[in-house]
Amino acid sequence: MCTQCNYLHSRSRDGCLSLSLLSLLCFVSQCDHYPLHLCVSLPAVGQAAERGSVVAGRRRGTGESAAIPPPGAETQKEDELLKPAWIRCTHAENYYSSDPMDQVGDSTVVGTSKLRDLYERFEEELVKRQERAQSARPKWDPPKTKLDEDHSSSESDCESDGGGSTCSSSSDSDVFDVIAEIKRKKAHPDRLHDELWYNDPGQMNDGPLCKCSAKSRRTGIRHSIYPGEESVKECRPMNNNSGKLYHYRITVSPPTNFLTDRPTVIEYDDHEYLFEGFSLFSHMPLTNIPLCRVIRFNIDYTIHFIEEMTPENYCVKGLELFSSYLFQDILELYDWNLTGPEWDNQSPGCQKFHFMPRFVRFLPDGGKEVLSMHQVLLYLLRSSKPLVPEEEIADMLQWEELKWQKYAEECKGMIVTNPGMKPSSVRIDQLDREQFNPEVITFPIIVHFGIRPAQLSYAGDPQYQKLWKSYVKLRHLLANSPKVKQIDKQKLTQREEALQKIRQKNTMRREVTVELSSQGFWKTGIRSDLCQMVTHTVPEESPSADSDFFSLSLQLAMTHPSHHLNFGMNPDHARNSLSNCGIRQPKYGDRKVHHMYMRKKGINTLINIMSRLGQDDPSPSSVHLYYLFPSLEEGGLATYRTAIVQNQHLAMLAKKLELDRFMLYAHGPDLCRESDLRHAMANCFEALIGAVYLEGGLEESKQLFGRLLFNGEDLREVWLNYPPHPLQVQEPQTDRQLIETSPVLQKLTDFEDTIGVMFTHCRLLARAFTLRTVGFNHLTLGHNQRMEFLGDSIMQLVATEYLFIHFPDHHEGHLTLLRSSLVNNRTQAKVAEELGMQEFAITNDKTKRPVALRTKTLADLLESFIAALYIDKDLEYVHTFMNVCFFPRLKEFILNQDWNDPKSQLQQCCLTLRTEGKEPDIPLYKTLQTVGPSHARTYTVAVYFKGERIGCGKGPSIQQAEMGAAMDALEKYNFPQMAHQKRFIERKYRQELKEMRRERDRQEKEGDEPEDSRK
Repeated sequence: MCTQCNYLHSRSRDGCLSLSLLSLLCFVSQCDHYPLHLCVSLPAVGQAAERGSVVAGRRRGTGESAAIPPPGAETQKEDELLKPAWIRCTHAENYYSSDPMDQVGDSTVVGTSKLRDLYERFEEELVKRQERAQSARPKWDPPKTKLDEDHSSSESDCESDGGGSTCSSSSDSDVFDVIAEIKRKKAHPDRLHDELWYNDPGQMNDGPLCKCSAKSRRTGIRHSIYPGEESVKECRPMNNNSGKLYHYRITVSPPTNFLTDRPTVIEYDDHEYLFEGFSLFSHMPLTNIPLCRVIRFNIDYTIHFIEEMTPENYCVKGLELFSSYLFQDILELYDWNLTGPEWDNQSPGCQKFHFMPRFVRFLPDGGKEVLSMHQVLLYLLRSSKPLVPEEEIADMLQWEELKWQKYAEECKGMIVTNPGMKPSSVRIDQLDREQFNPEVITFPIIVHFGIRPAQLSYAGDPQYQKLWKSYVKLRHLLANSPKVKQIDKQKLTQREEALQKIRQKNTMRREVTVELSSQGFWKTGIRSDLCQMVTHTVPEESPSADSDFFSLSLQLAMTHPSHHLNFGMNPDHARNSLSNCGIRQPKYGDRKVHHMYMRKKGINTLINIMSRLGQDDPSPSSVHLYYLFPSLEEGGLATYRTAIVQNQHLAMLAKKLELDRFMLYAHGPDLCRESDLRHAMANCFEALIGAVYLEGGLEESKQLFGRLLFNGEDLREVWLNYPPHPLQVQEPQTDRQLIETSPVLQKLTDFEDTIGVMFTHCRLLARAFTLRTVGFNHLTLGHNQRMEFLGDSIMQLVATEYLFIHFPDHHEGHLTLLRSSLVNNRTQAKVAEELGMQEFAITNDKTKRPVALRTKTLADLLESFIAALYIDKDLEYVHTFMNVCFFPRLKEFILNQDWNDPKSQLQQCCLTLRTEGKEPDIPLYKTLQTVGPSHARTYTVAVYFKGERIGCGKGPSIQQAEMGAAMDALEKYNFPQMAHQKRFIERKYRQELKEMRRERDRQEKEGDEPEDSRK
């Protein structure tokens, strides 16, 4: 465990999951949005009746999918599926001994010599078969590429550096040719078929999985190196080790795409045992695990870990033999490493997890009988025989049609393997015996319907991608254009036809039909349902059980946005195995499920997200600088703050914490360069401070930041225990006794009565209302400029926390827009005016006449008041104040779409009217007139778009005049985007808008009444 991070681990409030363990449990599909470091194989979750009906349909030879229950029935039974069931195992049959005299250590069952003989036979006949076949073939040395040379030179450079300098990544070289890499893999002499892709260790379909430098590959979770991880002590191979292993049944809901009409079934003792999924045996307890959500096939799945009684009749060696045969030889998941990295001068240790296939039959009293593991191995041995024996081929070709159809139907959906080939295994979709040449006897043909990898289809074709982008862009422009020309419609049609033409090319289609000779293929007894569950999610190594614990928010802080690109062990391996051995035609859900979590760009997405109302359930350096430098004005404090929170400095603090060892991010080229990694570490550090603040509050984040910022005890002590305000130093208890002698303080008591807060040090409130034009005086010891700096930071902090909690669907940019609509001069000035702050402003005007304050001055008054409230009270008072005066306005901002200032909104609307192939037209502002004296000028500004004047505005400053001109243009000019935006809000919030307008009319009516009648 990293010593620098020990503080973070110990301060986790919930203590529910370690970061590395959470990375174990972050699940994702092969093509979807969830961050994944480790996936766990999932069982189907069907009931006995459902499975029975499926098997009955299989026996009748119907293969009807109607045997699967409707979605409503699945939902009703979901609670029952998640309940732990009592289980028992089938007979040991002299393969296991439960005699206490035979037990060793913490086991309840020990394998007999009969079981040892079975293991030796299974290992010799099945596990080593692939290795023997590969060794019998000539070794193929692929041609070297520039990437291989870069890796070798990078390794030598890193070793010569002695660790003192940073090694650049091989991905920095621009010579890597993806097409050449694909051609090299296509040329492999042992390929089973040109349209079937295969897996190689450490390789994706278009190049190496990891393009990091040699030095980078020695650290980081992305390289399967977990901080604090240690090797696990070896289990006793011929025991079940039940005393040290924790058993869980892993369940996914809904069960769509996991129930098939041809399930894997083992017949034993006149009963049928159906494949239900996998049991997981862990060396660590998986407690307090949050629900893991996975999107596959456009369906939102939920993964559950259910602790159940441990099935006894198994031994660890049998589980390892089965895993090696299924995951390595059949599915070729070579990059799945369950033992973790190799440790210096010690063995890799035991697997972190063991898996047992669950073949069960349901008992009348609600329990389950699980098939003993030795029966599974015996079934695989019995099933391992040639698909079409060479000595029987002549007889099989003479079979009657009905007999042949029955045999072909039995083989349909089965996984067959051809040891030594690439890929070695494939799913049978059809088995044809048609002979084209009567003089030559040929083996029957295996027909497989597969999916070509994206890199080799139109989805990965650069020409198609470029054409698709131009098509989407033109379609969007035409949708926002007031008048669409006929020539533009023709362009759109032409591009659509060109896209369709590329998709229909035989070399570009995703769906492929593969025909293979059945010669050399062996049956496995495994069907696609078992492979579907394995390739859906695949487990990788995890940390030791001794790791300290993180909360979920801290885990999210450590997850880089690129992490969703790394789907566990190897994304292409999972995709290839799923295409070769998974179910043929999965059911797909709504594609919009992706956009709910992923899509961030686009004007329509912006409008959709920014129209969502908040949910009812739901950095500290500026504060310290204010106290540490009492003599610095606002500009100086802002300079110090900028220096502290700049990315370069935050990256240094992140390096001090060794966050690069904990970050979850992809192997892609984005973070291979050191400069990009430093930027990502700075962002990760910011997220970490935010997570600590959410978990432990401002005090905890202050402690962490101070410990990292200063090495010396003196500076750290000043940071962590900053001095009180000078006004508080003069009167440590309270200064309210001065109210009797000060007219200024007496007047401020009326403001206290208005807001319902009595200040302990009312001179702080007086200083907040003292404008900078007032000279130094002994009552306030200065003006409110410094307090503006503190108040602005406090408001940003409170607003950020509120928006983060109540708007969980908004991305960073959307949250920033909402925050800017709250914390800006216009909103602040409006709140200040409603509270009557201008009446209490302390100026140098001796006449004591009411002063008309500008918008900026009113906003500064409010910020200073927030600072005084924080200093005199605490952050909770600021929360309450903003809950009452600011956050209720969010609903009005969202309904009126006022989350963007008029100038930005106008530019956004103008960009939607750009012409294809030309530079976009943007609004131009010109000052038409300036009148009045220098201290009270009025500016007139006009805004032009495509040479046409579309709006005009006036204001006391050029900026305010431009805002008025933009607002005028938005109201008068016919922007299709604005019309769409208004229609969208009207449809979505019709009732809310009516109520808001009714309330506005009521307030305006009250405002028109005389003052005495309102009283």
